[in-house]
Amino acid sequence: CSSSSSSGVRCCWSTLARDPRLQGGYNAMGFSQGGQFLRAVAQRCPSPPMKTLISVGGQHQGVYGLPRCPGENSTLCDMIRKLLNSGAYSDLVQKHLVQAQYWHDPLNDDLYRKHSLFLADINQERVVNETYKKNLQLLQRFVLVKFLRDSVVDPVDSEWFGFLKTGQAKETETLQESALYKEDRLGLAAMDAAGKLVFLSCDGDHLQFTREWFKEKLLPFLQ
Repeated sequence: CSSSSSSGVRCCWSTLARDPRLQGGYNAMGFSQGGQFLRAVAQRCPSPPMKTLISVGGQHQGVYGLPRCPGENSTLCDMIRKLLNSGAYSDLVQKHLVQAQYWHDPLNDDLYRKHSLFLADINQERVVNETYKKNLQLLQRFVLVKFLRDSVVDPVDSEWFGFLKTGQAKETETLQESALYKEDRLGLAAMDAAGKLVFLSCDGDHLQFTREWFKEKLLPFLQ
């Protein structure tokens, strides 16, 4: 399949649709960027039906930082961010570099909304696709795992759909404080009210958890 996220989702859908074992529905678990890619499958590909989606450290509002970059005030980090901003939203990069497809620049919100091929689309940033909204709400459970000492995802709040406030790169807002939730552009507020959203935290770095934690916290959602 292509390196493009959208092409990957289409390929995944084709594979799922051909598997007779999944026709009655299935549970899905995505690790790191797999979390938002499987959410795209839920929104775009409702058959066979996804029952429970578990996102383990997924970046649902994207990233605006580099893995293990030494602090928000680092001059080097800011320089690299600016370099990424200059090319991340070009058509060539968006179509061929997966990481660019969830790069979210809060300082250039219009640029992000206009040129982000994947993240801005599945997060309803340009228009509200009612099919996406309806399909996501078909989930019985949407479990979001956030790593409290994550040094890879910046900002870490993205793992719970939070992100940096638009126009600056210091203060964050929670999902519940965001326009995505208040306007319910994706159906997350309705899912939250129905008890379908589950927010879990793990006291570790990115994707660092014990077998015991997995059995206690995640396994029950798969049974």
